[in-house]
Amino acid sequence: MTRVAAVDCGTNSIRLLVADCDPSTGDLVELDRRMTIVRLGQGVDRTGRLAPEALERTFAACREYAEVIKELGAEKVRFVATSASRDAENRADFVQGVLDILGVEPEVISGDREAEFSFTGATKELTAHEHLERPFLVVDIGGGSTEFVVGGEHVRAARSVDVGCVRMTERHLVVDGVVSDPPTEAQVAAVRADIEAALDLAAETVPLAEARTLVGLAGSVTTIAAIALGLPEYRSEVIHHSRISYEQVREITGRMLTSTHAERAAIPVMHPGRVDVIGAGALVLLAIMERIGASEVVVSEHDILDGIAWSVA
Repeated sequence: MTRVAAVDCGTNSIRLLVADCDPSTGDLVELDRRMTIVRLGQGVDRTGRLAPEALERTFAACREYAEVIKELGAEKVRFVATSASRDAENRADFVQGVLDILGVEPEVISGDREAEFSFTGATKELTAHEHLERPFLVVDIGGGSTEFVVGGEHVRAARSVDVGCVRMTERHLVVDGVVSDPPTEAQVAAVRADIEAALDLAAETVPLAEARTLVGLAGSVTTIAAIALGLPEYRSEVIHHSRISYEQVREITGRMLTSTHAERAAIPVMHPGRVDVIGAGALVLLAIMERIGASEVVVSEHDILDGIAWSVA
């Protein structure tokens, strides 16, 4: 076993996994997994820069994670940064801050590499489930981008497109700096148009229509699953590998897009940092399911973070 630490820093959240990995057997023993909403991508779609307060929130989380990594004695650390830091003019400030705190330089990976990590993390266990038809379509709905990967045992095709729950919310559901509560039909239609255009783009590279099992990753998907399952609190072990029907996703998406901030915040499993962006995230998932005719989505709690850990081990 090799003890490794993986950090995934996205547009909306930063996450840590410390695990013992055995590449020869495919066993991964999780020691610590945590997530912090830092909204690193705050305003980046509009300004092209990472906001000072967003950087400080991210660095505060990094300091916390550095203590955990030290305490658990991880032998190797890999820090992967995704959409927001790819786009930002001042990403050098971000890189230097992470290097100072964690002692490793964040790797600002391409969307395609991000997709490969997501696929490995999500499907390493699923390949043992013979009842699930291949190929898999893994969709990782992040804050700034969504990754599409089709494959069986290995990746066949991948594409990252710039639609995510934060980017869509900031682009279409914010008026004068305030998130619409709830959004208008015209605003929702604008989000939907962007998503459909992104799906057209993804389909140029990834054979979406060939997918037989849809696997959904990241916070928007797991939150929808938790709501569908009626959980009184967020329970990762119940959500992991749950199967949520198209009808449930459609109903929850409609509810998220017509409810107020207070109504969404009152949902027991809703993370405070996801209240304003869950509607756009749910709409991305719904549009994907409609595009490929999926009757259900298999939800995975194992994703890019696990893929990063395997790459280190």
